[in-house]
Amino acid sequence: MNNIHFFKEDVRFRFLHQQALRKWITSTVDGKKNRIEEINYIFCSDNYLLELNKKFLNHHFYTDIITFDNSSEGKKISADIFISIERVKANAEKFNTAFNDELHRVMIHGILHLLGYKDKTKKDVGEMRRKEDECLEKRNF
Repeated sequence: MNNIHFFKEDVRFRFLHQQALRKWITSTVDGKKNRIEEINYIFCSDNYLLELNKKFLNHHFYTDIITFDNSSEGKKISADIFISIERVKANAEKFNTAFNDELHRVMIHGILHLLGYKDKTKKDVGEMRRKEDECLEKRNF
């Protein structure tokens, strides 16, 4: 579980339950018969993530998450997952949910992408939301 790392870039916030989150993420990945080589979560600002979105994806809009899949072979997961804390806060307010619940949803969303889940079509979005909810229910902290 020491292969899941948490970093902050240009933001300050209290990040709670790190060990429990590592265990939860690892169990999600293991449940799909995959193994984590290394996952780096980088928590950042809207502007930081917007610049990455423009530079690497040619998207000129704010987003809550960008997942870079660095995996080199099959079932071994390696990734950098950038999450805008400002977007998470705004979405928590918008959807009337607790900040930590929204943060955990976004964190597991990135993992689900690495496991092959998509969110480009309406059907895919529905499946992604169901899977996120299923994963969130399995948190035990």
